[in-house]
Amino acid sequence: EIGVFVKLTNSYCLVPVAECEAFYSVFEGELSDFIKVVHTTIGGCRVVGTLCAGNKNGLVVPNSTTDKELQHLRNTLPDSVKITRVEERLSALGNVVACNDYVALVHPDIDRETEEVLADTLGVEVFRQTLADQVLVGSYSVLTNQGGMMHPKTPIEDQDELSSLLQLPLVAGTVNRGSSAIGAGMVVNDWIAFLWKGNYSH
Repeated sequence: EIGVFVKLTNSYCLVPVAECEAFYSVFEGELSDFIKVVHTTIGGCRVVGTLCAGNKNGLVVPNSTTDKELQHLRNTLPDSVKITRVEERLSALGNVVACNDYVALVHPDIDRETEEVLADTLGVEVFRQTLADQVLVGSYSVLTNQGGMMHPKTPIEDQDELSSLLQLPLVAGTVNRGSSAIGAGMVVNDWIAFLWKGNYSH
């Protein structure tokens, strides 16, 4: 699940520190002419995509992020990217937040302070939401400034209501040959998407 390990935005891409050079080379090859590709861990973990929420304006990381990791991110991300470490019991921020550069969907039970940090750091309007009765909106959807994809069981009425709320075209679908975990199964920005090669049937 590529979205578990990678956070892709319009101004940077976070990839985990690991031994697999082939994994990195894909991102470096496709992105390095356009945006910064940063190798990092968060709280000593490689599941970078699961643990943070970000867009072109900012990055929000959990309290488990070490001072050294935070400094590394500040030293390597573009100066325009605001970085905030937040105390949140729902610390897998990538699972509970789906955002583009203007709006964010968040888990209904996220702390009020975290909601304010997300709004301030990412420069977004925040909406507490479920998708097909799933609270892990970051796991079950992806958003770009061009549109979004969400859990396949999201009713048409809900898609239309959300589309109107977010001012984005939205579709329901699956990745990885039928998985409803859209956010875990792919990473996207406004001009490129990455999925596992196994997504394509022959």
